Amino acid sequence: MENQLSDVLDNILGLLLLEGSYEIEEEAEAFSVLIETSDAGRLIGARGESLDGLQLLVNQIMSKKTGEGPSADGFKRVVLDVSGWRKQREEELIKNANEWGKQVLEDGKEIELEPQSSWQRRVIHSVISEIGGLSSESVGEGRDRHIVIKLADGKEVKKDESVNKEN
Repeated sequence: MENQLSDVLDNILGLLLLEGSYEIEEEAEAFSVLIETSDAGRLIGARGESLDGLQLLVNQIMSKKTGEGPSADGFKRVVLDVSGWRKQREEELIKNANEWGKQVLEDGKEIELEPQSSWQRRVIHSVISEIGGLSSESVGEGRDRHIVIKLADGKEVKKDESVNKEN
């Protein structure tokens, strides 16, 4: 599967007329691909949207090539990172989620975050789930889907509409 993935990446990067290199690392659950290019911004896009789209495309192509869908036991999804952007973004989200969690615990006011992609919401949900006394939920649909962080167990929550955090 790694050779097929390498062929797919060569073709896509070639079609995009991007020069650079990539490194594929096979992990237990997925293939991690780190792409290094001088034109990283083009691959990442605004708020990582181009990178998310490219990752979806690569996973769909790999699913067709291997004949296994994403839910199949043998299928490993592909996680793309460009110039370390995804890793840096994940670390930033973890730091911010901890700060937002502390703020909710101190103020008792729920916080609505800006819309994010599913993987970014997953990181925040994971961090909040480890903080006692808090819960988080995704609300909204499509591109407007975002997280609300609040006190857990039906504790009194003061809703503050003016608290709208960007990530």
